[in-house]
Amino acid sequence: MTSRIPDDARTHIDDLAAFVQASPSSYHAARESARRLDAAGFSPLDETTTWELAPGSRHYVVRDGSVIAFVLPAEAAPTTPFAIVGAHTDSPSFKLKPRPTTSGTGGWWQLGWEVYGGPLLNSWLDRELELAGRIVTRDGSEHVVRTGPLARIPQLAVHLDRQVNDGLTLDKQRHTAPVWGIGDGESADILAVLAREAGVDAEDIGGFDIVAADTQPPRTFGADHALFASGRLDNLLSTHAGLVAIQDAAPTGRIAMFAAFDHEEIGSASRSGAAGPFHEAVLTRILGAFGATPEHRAQSFARSLHVSSDVGHAVHPNYSERHDPANQPVAGGGPILKINANQRYATDAHGAAAWNAACASVDVPTQEFVSNNGLPCGSTIGPISATRLGIRTVDVGVPILSMHSARELTAVVDPWHLSRAMSAVLAR
Repeated sequence: MTSRIPDDARTHIDDLAAFVQASPSSYHAARESARRLDAAGFSPLDETTTWELAPGSRHYVVRDGSVIAFVLPAEAAPTTPFAIVGAHTDSPSFKLKPRPTTSGTGGWWQLGWEVYGGPLLNSWLDRELELAGRIVTRDGSEHVVRTGPLARIPQLAVHLDRQVNDGLTLDKQRHTAPVWGIGDGESADILAVLAREAGVDAEDIGGFDIVAADTQPPRTFGADHALFASGRLDNLLSTHAGLVAIQDAAPTGRIAMFAAFDHEEIGSASRSGAAGPFHEAVLTRILGAFGATPEHRAQSFARSLHVSSDVGHAVHPNYSERHDPANQPVAGGGPILKINANQRYATDAHGAAAWNAACASVDVPTQEFVSNNGLPCGSTIGPISATRLGIRTVDVGVPILSMHSARELTAVVDPWHLSRAMSAVLAR
């Protein structure tokens, strides 16, 4: 029943499942990435100290929920170009408000949270959710925390809404507040729960960044177990693929880099987002360690390539009219090359040629994605990074169904194909 799926693809999907389970928030994803990079022989860098970098060395740096790792070739010099694979660590979800504990009607304990990004709200109903993220105590110490199953957004029964199957409309303020306990409310204090999980006193909490995550484990299913369902495939799928690729990178002639940023789902405009200064600062410091001048940096960037990877839309069998009639990515058909005439994706002819050559070099199948003209196109970190840095950027990804759902769907083979193609990019 499983013979048509390569063993390496199944090994990769099992590791992706483990990565997702370890990463319910962007901060957990950055920590888990750092743990894996440590095990692979990468050395951590501190942004507050001088970086001593030697040709042939392997390093990484974490800023909040973002992580950048790189491998220096033996011949690294002031004008050495970069080969970059980029992704993001956040996903559409809910984020706790400053006063998160609320008293619900009917003796229910509830939480106050904001909608983060653009989730498919109905997909979050009637699921056991956990809270995850970071707590910062008054002394400035950061504690990454998760609660396990804790909260649930209950849907209204059909008996109380006879028209629900004609179209469900959810008010983001009134209808998405979860329940997490019962009683008189005097002992309801979600910050105390988070503090206990973090091993700190609730009175010492100075700030927090806490989001919701689905607790259902990832799993394969279907005929030949060729399908894979999981939360946060957008975009931990690409983050994991790039992380796997950089761990085995042995570049010649280019600096191999993996960069995964936070806050893509809300526009990337933050100190740790792709629109912020983090990426440029790391690139500049790397070249600066070899005595690069602004002229050297310009030469390096002009010969560099950035592959921005994010999930894309597979053709939905129940809504095929929503897709372009000629360009129809299918699950299991390999990574997609994302193209948009208005540069919502950064792909151009040179970038497409470079990506296709990388895929061909390792026998990875490819397909194209372009939006139906009647529907707006999403975007990625690609155009943002290209605008900030001027580095040629190509947008790619893996076709999935149920994008922005609490639980998304892809083919088992495609994440493995994506990681192999990324490895080829980093080796070029």
